[in-house]
Amino acid sequence: MVAGVGVGMLAPAFAERIEFFSTIFLRLIRSIIAPVLVGVLIRAIAGAGSLGALGQVGWKSAICFEVATTIALLLGWFTVLLARPGDGLSLQSVDPTIQPASTGLAEVIETAVPTSIVDALARGDVLQIVVFCFLFGIACLSVGEKAKPVVRFAEALAEVAFRYTDYVMWLAPVAVFSAAANAVAGGGSGTLEGLAGFAIAAWFAQGLFLGVVLLGGLVLCGVPLRRFASCAREPFLIGFATTSSAAALPQTLENLQRFGVPRRILGVVAPLSLSLNLNGSTIHLAMATVFVSQAAGIQLSFEQQIAMLLTLKLTSKGVAGVPRANFVILAALFEGHGLPMEGLAVLLGIDALIDPIRTSVNVVSHCAAPALVARWEGTSFPARETGSSGEESEVAQAGE
Repeated sequence: MVAGVGVGMLAPAFAERIEFFSTIFLRLIRSIIAPVLVGVLIRAIAGAGSLGALGQVGWKSAICFEVATTIALLLGWFTVLLARPGDGLSLQSVDPTIQPASTGLAEVIETAVPTSIVDALARGDVLQIVVFCFLFGIACLSVGEKAKPVVRFAEALAEVAFRYTDYVMWLAPVAVFSAAANAVAGGGSGTLEGLAGFAIAAWFAQGLFLGVVLLGGLVLCGVPLRRFASCAREPFLIGFATTSSAAALPQTLENLQRFGVPRRILGVVAPLSLSLNLNGSTIHLAMATVFVSQAAGIQLSFEQQIAMLLTLKLTSKGVAGVPRANFVILAALFEGHGLPMEGLAVLLGIDALIDPIRTSVNVVSHCAAPALVARWEGTSFPARETGSSGEESEVAQAGE
């Protein structure tokens, strides 16, 4: 990105001629949108177990997840609306004739229901794909054992799609160089200021969610914060260093058992949280969407914002902490709402500055969710460590 900035400032004419590198990269990303959404969403929903097995712990987990991700989504959205870091950039859509249509809320809801999944996949209508996958995943859950081949296919499709995305990401350095050079050539120093402002706003929003929403919620629910911080410290650092919430999962499970979360709760909540409780990623998706719309000078109506928020809330589920999946989700949203795809390559250039804190917030969310559900179930966490298995908490709960 630094090299691209230099070329954009010193040789703007040359920078415009190499724009096709980023265009090729974005076309490849767009080609994998449908397989990623289908595989990830069906896997996340149908792989949850069964409708009956989730029981009371399951619906309490779902409430915690939905409250947290809704707050995260709105926090990221309004942070960029207030800070407006995208005003300094000048992004142009590949096809300037494509603009988000101004429609009413009722029409948005109506058009979200697909008449043909094949047609939705061919057109890349992300909202219709998401609605179909959610209903299809719930149907797989209700069928039970007979749906296992479908779930295995969805898992395989998701893994192949992510491997495909890995291959495409080998082109990312060239795409970032090309996009940065072209953006600076068109926008000058305002581009750098806008990107720096976005990075600062991202750290602010992630820190605010971590310190106020997550830790504040734990305090309100009576979870001992000092012990929880000691429990979450190592998973937090693993997530920060590796930028993968999955890499921190083994230590998360071990520490939460030592913290006192009963195994029956941990076994249900932790796997669901890994797919459905990605608050750091949700904040980033919301911020990136508003940032690119500001950079492109696109004014979003209230109905369009509601449709985007609902789409992001649904598509953010099940990406399992894979960083590149965020860009596939954004590509789907941008294409469906007329936002310039070039914004993806520009955001990718500064993603290394944001990804560590984004992943760390995801990891702390995975630690906080089982503790909150356990408190809701009546578990009392001791002020000091009592053991490593979590069974003491279950005995104490039974005694109460």
